[in-house]
Amino acid sequence: MSADVVVLDYGSGNIRSAVRALEHVGAAVTLTADRDAALGASGLFVPGVGNFHACMAGLAAADGPYVIDRRLAGGRPVLGVCVGMQVMFEGSSEPSAAPVAGVGEWPGTVSRLHAPVVPHMGWSEVEVADGTTLFAGIERERFYFVHSYAAHSWDLVPRGDAFDVVAPRVTWATHGERFVAAVENGPLAATQFHPEKSGEAGLALLENWVRSL
Repeated sequence: MSADVVVLDYGSGNIRSAVRALEHVGAAVTLTADRDAALGASGLFVPGVGNFHACMAGLAAADGPYVIDRRLAGGRPVLGVCVGMQVMFEGSSEPSAAPVAGVGEWPGTVSRLHAPVVPHMGWSEVEVADGTTLFAGIERERFYFVHSYAAHSWDLVPRGDAFDVVAPRVTWATHGERFVAAVENGPLAATQFHPEKSGEAGLALLENWVRSL
């Protein structure tokens, strides 16, 4: 039986490509903003295109922060993509210097890339974390990025007995400076790049995620 995945439809751009990619790798996909469906699915895919502030406003209107938090509290998988990854942090400086609050599952603030050319648009290599599940079999591939903001540090670290799970696996990329390209943190995973636009490598990553559900 194929895993059922909800792609959260909260007004974040054109997400049909994500639906098609997930269907291609064998998921039974529903595109919806329905809270009960999002809570009950085997996997929740959180897209994100454009401005952080606009994405957070759309998420709030769809009870997205509540849904994400409840799923993670129950160990139920969530995958965020692009701004859908950025919103998992405490906040972002986009669109202004005054931080906009995020969902707050991870510490830290997303900020503008310091690079000769912004946005970072195109194919880039990644430095894959040891023990990865998402990148299994595709550790040396390139992925498609379109973004001007990113997380530049990773601040969530194991602290003795208080951290009774596998340490987060953090994958990095570089555009002008090093930034977080993906995170695997228990049931919460996210990528700064767009797997649904990353050809065969992106499909393989999505298939790895769907198989883990």
